[in-house]
Amino acid sequence: MKTEGVFIDSVGVFLPDWTSAEQGVADGLYDEEVYKASGLTGTHIAGDLSALDMAVTAARRALERSGTEPGDIESHIHSGVYYQGPDGSYPPAYILRELGVGSVPSLHIRQGCNGMLAALEIAVGQITGAAEVETVLLTTAQNFTTPLIDRWRGFGDSYILADGAAAAVISAGSGFAQLRAINSGTLPELEKWHRGDESLLPPRDGAGKELAVAERAALFNDREMSLAETVERIGEFDLGIVHRSLVDAGLNTSDLARVIPINQDGRMIEFSVLAPLGLPMSRSSWDFGRSVGHVGAADLVISLDHLVRTGELSPGDHVLLLSQGPGWISSSAVVTITDVPAW
Repeated sequence: MKTEGVFIDSVGVFLPDWTSAEQGVADGLYDEEVYKASGLTGTHIAGDLSALDMAVTAARRALERSGTEPGDIESHIHSGVYYQGPDGSYPPAYILRELGVGSVPSLHIRQGCNGMLAALEIAVGQITGAAEVETVLLTTAQNFTTPLIDRWRGFGDSYILADGAAAAVISAGSGFAQLRAINSGTLPELEKWHRGDESLLPPRDGAGKELAVAERAALFNDREMSLAETVERIGEFDLGIVHRSLVDAGLNTSDLARVIPINQDGRMIEFSVLAPLGLPMSRSSWDFGRSVGHVGAADLVISLDHLVRTGELSPGDHVLLLSQGPGWISSSAVVTITDVPAW
């Protein structure tokens, strides 16, 4: 989908205390062989700080940077990977109340680590469509500090889960980056890859169950589809989404200054993203992201914030954003840096 008149006005990030992967190995939480092979160097752990409170902090930073008052927000879209509050509660309302935003439309979307680009795609429709919205606030946050999740091993060897939050103010007027294109898709034949054989019925024993995504994936690969075939299908599917965005933006892969994927094992990024695009790893955000951990849907904004703040992106640079989530869902977006923001 080619886009016009949609800008990223500002972004905000919150990351709690950092813990090294080396310390995780010393504590017996992380496998030393995986640590040495993956290149991942650390993660952020929030402890008793809730995901929603981190989202509020990130949103305040984004609003302050853009000079946007809470009353100027016309729509809010929030995404989360894991627990965002008690069942039956409404997370976006908590964020809006804490920020002092009025009675605006809000959405809570559950697309896992794909949530931020999914929210951006919705914002495009709100800005360019019948709603004629001028300013949209996007937020996402996660806290994986729970005995029901193993942040070091529970999602497989390619990830270390991290806590944190990110926010973005999307504008119809101007911003430091212009959205050129965004596309998404779903590969439903891989739905069971993240569900395994677990029931679709509500829990009947009244107790929480450990989230073991890696075990579900292994079961799927044993019974339904080999890992090699799964990876091949994902690669073809994701690249198709990327190529659609590049075509819509009128760009070639060689035009890209940077590629920002989710934070994972660098070998996976090189094999599934950079190499097929014919680009070196130096064009990716991995050198920074390897130290952050996988903050769910916040990864892309956290890396974009870093690249802008450190001067690694300049006006005229084209950036590809790429994320995925369970289901299998994938999204890609192309933005062009238009200005160096004051922050």
